[in-house]
Amino acid sequence: MEMMKERFAKLLLGEDMSGSGKGVCTALAISNAITNLCATIFGQLWRLEPLPPEKKAMWRREMSWLLCVSDHIVELVPTWQSFPDGTRLEIMTSRPRSDLYINLPALRKLDHMLLEILESFRDPEFWYVEQGIAAPDCDGSASFRAAFHRRDEKWWLPVPRVPPGGLRDKTRKQLQHKRDCANQILKAAMAINSNALAEMEIPESYLDSLPKNGRATLGDIIYRYITSDQFSPECLLDCLDLSTEYQALEIANRVEASVYVWRRRFAAKPVNGLSRSSSARSSWGMVKDMMVDTEKRELLADRAEGLLICLKQRFPGLTQTSLDMSKIQYNKDVGKSILESYSRVLESLASNIVTRIDDLLNIDELNRHAEQFSASGDADCKIACSQAAVPSFPVPASGTPFMTAYATPSFSPAQLASPSKKERISLTPGRRSQHSRSAGAKKALTDHVGTEVKGMIISSSMMIDVSTTTEL
Repeated sequence: MEMMKERFAKLLLGEDMSGSGKGVCTALAISNAITNLCATIFGQLWRLEPLPPEKKAMWRREMSWLLCVSDHIVELVPTWQSFPDGTRLEIMTSRPRSDLYINLPALRKLDHMLLEILESFRDPEFWYVEQGIAAPDCDGSASFRAAFHRRDEKWWLPVPRVPPGGLRDKTRKQLQHKRDCANQILKAAMAINSNALAEMEIPESYLDSLPKNGRATLGDIIYRYITSDQFSPECLLDCLDLSTEYQALEIANRVEASVYVWRRRFAAKPVNGLSRSSSARSSWGMVKDMMVDTEKRELLADRAEGLLICLKQRFPGLTQTSLDMSKIQYNKDVGKSILESYSRVLESLASNIVTRIDDLLNIDELNRHAEQFSASGDADCKIACSQAAVPSFPVPASGTPFMTAYATPSFSPAQLASPSKKERISLTPGRRSQHSRSAGAKKALTDHVGTEVKGMIISSSMMIDVSTTTEL
């Protein structure tokens, strides 16, 4: 009871414990409370193991406190009521708001399923060791483990270990099934989160911060390609330098901003155009030019929207853009805030579970290959480990953080194959060569590198270069 009083006191004060009224709005306070609770409970989900009972009880108890606010968010709908004398009268009755009525029970179900997945990892065949600690019963996979964590760059994560010979086939099938379930939960949470963000109003502060035209928003390179006659979003993404997480998010921010630049001017242009008078041109000429200009802006906005969709499909783990963060910050709707924050933390939890299972399956695969090639001695494995390296990505020469993602491509976008696409093809797992055991070990390591690169988590921020020109 005392904990509940403390939580609701912070919500009422808007996280301003001084009581001076300078706190955040209720919607943002609830969003922050759900986010902080998730960080407290699942912030150190480094192993595939059941959640401690006290943490599970704390999660369910405090989430029920925060979600009980939604019970009082209702809407009035007309219904017919029959009276004892046989008369019927249409009255207004309250029911939960439609978005909460549909999505909140689904999120509760997804929450329960994720906790069940964690609970299923009791008495596993695998175990974990801390980074840099070599067990006495080393099974020969120490070199694989070191290379694995050099690529992952998460030195604080413990290393999964499997028995000699790898996991049993039944265990592998169970792990794959759990991974598929967690991945489906991840997709469902992402869909609910995307819908909640799409329904939030765009803050005026975000629209006021946009540049004057699309060229200033996108930069010369992307603007030239997106306005060309032969436009292909996939080809344009292949030409851009997306080697780092920051650059991928920066491009997403700029492309998303350009959509609203063109759409905003598309809506405002007719009013401004009709208010001007020109003695040198006829009214029909003005209307004709205005229609052509409007159609071109709508076309460019559609192209930018398609490019943003392709970018998000190529980087499924792309973090929230500047527009999303601005919506969350200035949102006043408590119901939408609950749906957005709840789906976001479930999305994070599901993504962590998928990543931890992928790590375990990759280690098991490497261990199987190490056992397979151990008959020919350790020399082949050592050679394969020394030759296996993280694939290099093109790094621009410019050190300016706002221009690195827009380095001039080294080839035409009309080419069918690009360096970045060739790198992705080379990282795609294929059939293992049977020419030599050394080549087989090297292929296994290459497959593992490809999996790690494909599962990168994008996390950064962005800045928009503002221009005062009046170009399109």
